[in-house]
Amino acid sequence: MKIILAPMEGVVDYTMRDLLTQVGGIDHCVTEFLRVSDSVLPAKVFRRLCPELHNGGKTPAGTPVILQLLGSDPSVLAGNARKGAKLGAPGIDLNFGCPAKTVNRSKGGAVLLDAPELVHEIVKAVREAVPEEVPVSAKMRLGNKDKSLALENAHAIADAGADSMAVHARTKLEGYKPPAHWEWIARIREAVNIPVVANGEVWNWEDYLRCREVSGCDDVMIGRGLIAKPDLAKVIKHHQLNETVSSLNWEHVLKLVEQYLVQIERDIAAKYVHGRLKQWLHHLQREYDEAGVVFEKVKKLREPSQLRVALNQQF
Repeated sequence: MKIILAPMEGVVDYTMRDLLTQVGGIDHCVTEFLRVSDSVLPAKVFRRLCPELHNGGKTPAGTPVILQLLGSDPSVLAGNARKGAKLGAPGIDLNFGCPAKTVNRSKGGAVLLDAPELVHEIVKAVREAVPEEVPVSAKMRLGNKDKSLALENAHAIADAGADSMAVHARTKLEGYKPPAHWEWIARIREAVNIPVVANGEVWNWEDYLRCREVSGCDDVMIGRGLIAKPDLAKVIKHHQLNETVSSLNWEHVLKLVEQYLVQIERDIAAKYVHGRLKQWLHHLQREYDEAGVVFEKVKKLREPSQLRVALNQQF
């Protein structure tokens, strides 16, 4: 019964993976997508997206990190998958779920679900290119504009040799609007002969139980739920063991936010720091009212030094 940290472009970067796996409960992570188009990328590009490759493909806390690729050319994806595996990625994941317009216009992500034959070709090419001991997985939505090809795409992935697939229980058109259609994941799970991971609208222990019950899946992938509640995976693991659960209080979460600011200030250009910090505070407001108070204090600040002062004033 694994809990997997979902890939979220522009949110779940190396720093966020580091912090959330330090909190605990996460069995493995998937990187933001590495976009490939017409060539095999140099090693430095892989390592920039996934610095964990310097650490045996694991976060500093020891949690494995699967490398996700996005593109539409089977041979180019295969070449990059081979390169990623050679660099030490413990697994390769293929993106058939990103709803971003810029990605879809380039024939990547969820728009590929309109072409199950191409989905099959991509997975087959990557599986053949990657050493047998390196698992190949795929993440799909229920479709692009509707769900009519959901089962066909699932079969395309499974029949091409994928070791597992994660299913975000919404179409691209549905975006992130509730509800997540977990019953469709159950249909997919019953139709294919590989493990299926359920994804979508898991915010707490009760959601997790309902998701598993409805989908029939053992493993669950969580994205926004873990960003809003950094200890959600740990809480779930405690509940599974019938152990006493003590959630992180705001003071502890604020220390994580401060640590996050320190790390992103070191790793990314100063002009992007304020946006990343405010983005996380925005997500945290779902679980912590105090995050909204801090967000109001920093929303007009842009300089990292100003952000540091504002956070320090909260202690």
